[in-house]
Amino acid sequence: MDYMRAEITVHALRYRIPGIATYRGDAEAGGLLSYGASPRAIGSRAAGYVDQILKRASPVELPVEQPDRFEFVINLKAAKELGLDVPPSFLTLADEAIE
Repeated sequence: MDYMRAEITVHALRYRIPGIATYRGDAEAGGLLSYGASPRAIGSRAAGYVDQILKRASPVELPVEQPDRFEFVINLKAAKELGLDVPPSFLTLADEAIE
């Protein structure tokens, strides 16, 4: 799927469409920004579930959880290519700014 992400990003930049997604990989691939659940937090919680299941917990009885940590990533290089100025106040909200 990463090859599709890169191809979509190339076309979006060519046609000057700001790419906004929920997965940080889209911003890393050249999209303008991403805001979504932290992959690290999701992986950590998944490991906890696996541990409980391996200790014979019933998967049916495990609670459904919603993400509680989100990441906001801005790709400044993409903003520049799109001719967009990112206000400093917007940058202070970002967890990461890709240059």
